[in-house]
Amino acid sequence: MDTGRLERSCEDAIALGTGAPGIERAAVYLRCRAFVPHRHDTYAIGVTLSGVQLFDYRGGTVQSRRGKAIIVHPDEVHDGRAGTDSGFYYRIAYIEPRLVQAALGRRPRALPFVNGGVTDDTRLIDAILPALQDLDAPLEDLQIDHIVAEVASALVALDRSSPQARLETTSVRAVARARDFLDANIERMVRSEEIEAATGLDRFALARHFRACLGTSPYRYQTLRRLDRARHLMLAGTSLAEAAVASGFADQSHMTRQFKKAYGLSPGRWQRATSLRKVGHSPEALAMETR
Repeated sequence: MDTGRLERSCEDAIALGTGAPGIERAAVYLRCRAFVPHRHDTYAIGVTLSGVQLFDYRGGTVQSRRGKAIIVHPDEVHDGRAGTDSGFYYRIAYIEPRLVQAALGRRPRALPFVNGGVTDDTRLIDAILPALQDLDAPLEDLQIDHIVAEVASALVALDRSSPQARLETTSVRAVARARDFLDANIERMVRSEEIEAATGLDRFALARHFRACLGTSPYRYQTLRRLDRARHLMLAGTSLAEAAVASGFADQSHMTRQFKKAYGLSPGRWQRATSLRKVGHSPEALAMETR
């Protein structure tokens, strides 16, 4: 038995692909550890390529095998773990709800919801696969338009809920103003009175409309933008403590707590997993080793 090979394969790896405004892509191999319960403010749509992928989602345990698509909606708590000793490998795209809203047309509606967490429906699989085929190649503008339009159409087609109420154009505009205000002020605490003044809506009405349009709350949205900045700083070699302060967190502990809630692992573990590709331990290679 090649014990050295087995020891080396006991690694988890995350390879970040090239992205575009509103879209992130990644390849993930997970065997040794699990993602703790977390939630993000994007649609997470991916395809399991090998192994058995398990995650707890909306009161049940979801199982995804090779060829199935996983679909996690914004702000829904989930985790992630391997269903077998050989681990699992998947590719995934994180798409901001605002892109889906834009693709739905001029008369905006509440975000479509697909229940279950996993599907073998070819509409969604065919829609997301072009985003997952070459993670290192840049996404072209027209390619992005096509992917988002196809994903939005598939989500609407798979939404078995009752017909969604249309959103008022004025509410959508208020949400856009709120999002811009939060983007411009991620380094500091934003008071409710400020965002009311910026949007013309009271705080509770804004919270309702914000969730309908973007799938999360204004507070969670701002926290995720801070974490986006922190991740980019960490990838550039900034220390965890410096990245935390530069991204508007009180300190490293504050950032770590929020990071685990958003991504299911600590900033340190995320750094190690994303750095493995630099030394030749890609998710693809690790998945091949354990077959």
